[in-house]
Amino acid sequence: MAESADAFRLDRERLRAAFDRASAGYEAAAGLQAQVSTELLERLAAFDFAPRVVLDLGCGTGRVTRELKRRYPRALVIALDIAPGMLREARRNQGLWRRFARLNADALQLPLAPSCVDLVFSSLVLQWCEPLEQALAEVRRVVRPGGFFVFSTFGPDTLKELRAAWASADGHNHVNRFLDVHDVGDALARSGLTEPVLDVDRIELEFPDALTLMRDLKAIGAHNVTAGRPRALMGRARLARMTAAYEAWRRGGSLPATYEVIYGASWGAGGAAHSAAPPGEVHIAPGAIRRREARS
Repeated sequence: MAESADAFRLDRERLRAAFDRASAGYEAAAGLQAQVSTELLERLAAFDFAPRVVLDLGCGTGRVTRELKRRYPRALVIALDIAPGMLREARRNQGLWRRFARLNADALQLPLAPSCVDLVFSSLVLQWCEPLEQALAEVRRVVRPGGFFVFSTFGPDTLKELRAAWASADGHNHVNRFLDVHDVGDALARSGLTEPVLDVDRIELEFPDALTLMRDLKAIGAHNVTAGRPRALMGRARLARMTAAYEAWRRGGSLPATYEVIYGASWGAGGAAHSAAPPGEVHIAPGAIRRREARS
């Protein structure tokens, strides 16, 4: 059944292929992803770091990697992605004086030595890592004691309208399962990363119709690669039922698409120089659950 845990297991090879195909046109379609990564970079600016090695985990086209190299010019900056096509695009994003290393690898199995990275930056990648604990264990392994991990990922309200519309059309899952902020926090604590701090933002995009939203998701490589995806070709009748159900969400001339964004940060096994929270405790800021609107 679509709601079983196995139904949401991600096919890593299909995931790699989807992002590989989307790489050339990714930047033009990834407005939300750019917005979230910019916010994450702004949060990182509050820390006075001088890292020797920086890992952009799930670098995509390297736009953020280039900014990390600008910010930390003396550091070895590594752009890592599962999709070779994304790394080809990242090569084009290098400047003459801002060159960075590129590494084709899976976040679930990092080809890096233990305790070799000072700063791990990862924006909207962890939702593609299943099981999440394995990816976090790899981050914990490669980040040095006292190193820093900053990330964003999607929470369970992401694409809730599309999920509900598909649920009324058939019995398959068409949208990935996303963990809530408490589950992410628990996974961080179990991984051995220390002093995790998390908060949640909600962003609402607007689309003229459901098909435009689906085309945008396809353009960034966000295909349904779960084990519970429908295996037959999508029929017109099912698609019509889904689009009709989505119309119940219409406000004025547009349909909403909600994205719940979880932002997080934690330290390596050594913790920060000045502890911000007791070991093993996850801090979720009570006033940090916000809602913003943005147009697609």
